[in-house]
Amino acid sequence: MKRFYSAVGASDMAALRSICEVVDDPSYNVDWMRKWKGRSSVVVRPRTTEEVSAVLKYCNQRQLPIVPQGGNTGLVGGSVPVKDEIILSTRRMDSINGLRDGVVKVEAGVILENLDSYLKDQGFAAPLDLGAKGSCTIGGNAATNAGGLRFLRYGSLRGSIVGLEVATADGTVLDAGYSTGLRKDNTGYPIHELFIGSEGTLGVITKIALAVPASSAVVNAALFSCESFNQVRGVLATARRTCAEILSACEFFDSEARRCVLEYEPGTTDPLGDDAAFRVLVETSGSHATHDREKLEGLLTDLDVLDGVIAPDATKAAQLWRLREGISDAMTSRGYVHKYDLSLPLEHMYDLVTQTRDRVPPNTTVAGYGHLGDSNLHLNVVAAGDDENANYELAAVLEPWIFDRVLELNGSISAEHGLGQSKNSLLSRAKSPAMLALMRKLKHTMDPRHILNPYKVLPPSI
Repeated sequence: MKRFYSAVGASDMAALRSICEVVDDPSYNVDWMRKWKGRSSVVVRPRTTEEVSAVLKYCNQRQLPIVPQGGNTGLVGGSVPVKDEIILSTRRMDSINGLRDGVVKVEAGVILENLDSYLKDQGFAAPLDLGAKGSCTIGGNAATNAGGLRFLRYGSLRGSIVGLEVATADGTVLDAGYSTGLRKDNTGYPIHELFIGSEGTLGVITKIALAVPASSAVVNAALFSCESFNQVRGVLATARRTCAEILSACEFFDSEARRCVLEYEPGTTDPLGDDAAFRVLVETSGSHATHDREKLEGLLTDLDVLDGVIAPDATKAAQLWRLREGISDAMTSRGYVHKYDLSLPLEHMYDLVTQTRDRVPPNTTVAGYGHLGDSNLHLNVVAAGDDENANYELAAVLEPWIFDRVLELNGSISAEHGLGQSKNSLLSRAKSPAMLALMRKLKHTMDPRHILNPYKVLPPSI
């Protein structure tokens, strides 16, 4: 459905500048992969919820479209304009408002890594860990229902959010459980749940109340080499039995991803000398050093793998994690990369990587890595050379074939990063007509003028 928006004029600029800081910064228009680029010349940078509310109220009255943006670390173009929409950056809203009874309250612009450092000083930990933790924001994490490296232990962020403060399209500020921060509250509908994973299309998250776990006293890590994906699956199954309650992460990456991170990420090393097809990284988090170490050593004994090593200390464990966490940036350094965030049944998870290699032109780099515990595959495809036409041709080879194949295998076309402007046209294939109708009603009810993150999430026809 085609919608008409007002153009930003001089009077609009004056009105917005009377509310908060306004800048013209082209860097806000481009995502970190340099794949998506808007042409907005207006970036509003509020410091408070009141300023966010005032901006939204004005823009709603004038029918000026808004794109909420946090750290801008997504993969689907959800936080950059499609056209010339006003960008609302939450980066200046970066206050941590305290920790009480295991619930921390933060503003939307707080960087994940900064929150984790704050919590560690008080004996707690963030229930979320991402490769982009140095730049992603908690508000953006909530808006996309981020999963990440600790999903196996703590689940997605949705399960840890106990309340939100949200500014709706007309500027109304909702206290959806934020001020109380109660872990249990069954009075009425859980309104805060609507905004988690909505990608800024229903409201702008301004504050988050987050339940956080106590820090683990003992953290161990081990790296294993496997010659087949069946062996990789065996590591997960055995780790679940052997490590049980202390298992906190189980990640895999293939040899192409390993070679890339060793080449492009300075300081990374692999303690296993072989060139096996796969590596699996297992982490445990507990409270008893001897007990936890014995469990991990038992895992090493029980596994059918080519080789394995247990990190002897925290420094070596961090080096193992650098191998896994550096992959995404390393792939970007290699060249123009097509990144796919997918969920697949575990038995078919790596088949898609193999089939992609068979499909693409020679000299194309295809790497697979991800979170075994929740069957989340990160498929990265890098075109050979810097020819822009070759990149477009590669994209045509990959899409929509990849998405078709995922849906045929009963998977999800978006595991962690949402739909944004990249995958919204596919929503009608992933959800039933009844589900789409309900989503349409929600959008029309909560944002009748469709000013919030237009052209995203819902199909263009809606």
